[in-house]
Amino acid sequence: MNYDIKNIKLAAKGALRIEWARNNMPVLGLIHERFSKEKPLQGLKIAACLHVTTETAVLAQVLKAGGADVHVCASNPLSTQDDVAASLVKNLKIPVFAIKGEDTKTYYRHLQAVLAAKPHITMDDGADLVSCIHQKPEDEHANIIAGTEETTTGVIRLRALAEQGKLRYPIIAVNDALTKHFFDNRYGTGQSTIDGIVRATNKLLAGSNFVVCGYGWCGRGLAMRANGMGAKVIVIEIDPLKALEATMDGYDVMPIKDAARIGDIFVTATGDINVIRKEHFAVMKNGAIVANTGHFNVEIDIPGLKHLSKKKKSIRDFCDEYILKTGRKIYLLGEGRLINLAAAEGHPAQVMDMSFANQALSAEYVAKNHSNLNRNVYKVPDDIDKNIARLKLKSMGKSIDVLTKEQEKYLASWEMGT
Repeated sequence: MNYDIKNIKLAAKGALRIEWARNNMPVLGLIHERFSKEKPLQGLKIAACLHVTTETAVLAQVLKAGGADVHVCASNPLSTQDDVAASLVKNLKIPVFAIKGEDTKTYYRHLQAVLAAKPHITMDDGADLVSCIHQKPEDEHANIIAGTEETTTGVIRLRALAEQGKLRYPIIAVNDALTKHFFDNRYGTGQSTIDGIVRATNKLLAGSNFVVCGYGWCGRGLAMRANGMGAKVIVIEIDPLKALEATMDGYDVMPIKDAARIGDIFVTATGDINVIRKEHFAVMKNGAIVANTGHFNVEIDIPGLKHLSKKKKSIRDFCDEYILKTGRKIYLLGEGRLINLAAAEGHPAQVMDMSFANQALSAEYVAKNHSNLNRNVYKVPDDIDKNIARLKLKSMGKSIDVLTKEQEKYLASWEMGT
């Protein structure tokens, strides 16, 4: 079995951490039981380009239990947990190509390694795998029948491909499932981003001016958690509706050029390029902290920061100190990559339970229905989304009401007035 990981001797530690995650992922546990019996993915190869974390390992086990031949690579150079990668290889016999801190050349070599397995289904987080496929002649990967995509950023890229008529196979936008972005993006990103910032800096959030760039589901969750820890939250937005929502939620809203002068901690969560730029670094406070929780490190103009600086040093793990030519210091966390995975462990298993349940069930769905799908980006079927919510509620010991016959009739009619 081919693989490329940091150290196979880390497998024992990884196995224990994977066990901890599995204990907190009851929905995937139920899917694992069914997949083990029914084998809905029998004979299929899956190339999974995901953050190599304990939760991803649990998903990989479920896919393998369903009969799939799974090959794993990292979807970000800093998001791999090396002990998990080792356990996947040694204990689960799953080929993994991922090393935390790998350079760009190695990262793309690893993408090509999972594609060399000639997968039938791609499972992406950021659409880098799909991008590699679309840069090759179409007949080179003609065996691919469908795919899934985990992130907001990836879905944006795939929809752009589809709108240009260039998408080569159907892809399920797992990110758009309500049980994914309502919970993973809001509660998962909110908590894990704060976790990464605190681990990297050990700074007190209470009393700080905490600037959130982007008020999508990730930004909402981050603002909520920062506010809960006593920070004064400032939101940066381009969408008037989201800006209005942030204002009604109790946060200050202003352009980045104004926030740059007063912010203590800045976090980008937009999915767009150069949100914090050279002119913003030029007016930041001495000691300002800058981080990113979007998928790619392009949200922060790192070349612009380097141009303004006379010296750089790593002052803490995942914390680089840039000394500007003016003498002021700015701290960049995790090289501008997703700080929740660069400096911490990513989302808690309880929310990834729903996200990866969507991945597993979407893989089953495309395995059965790919011949009826066009080359487009599809939402997760509503029955899958609702079933995951029901299973999650059940695992939490919660139950809900059902409509009476009278209520069903009322909602389906127009005759009854006040």
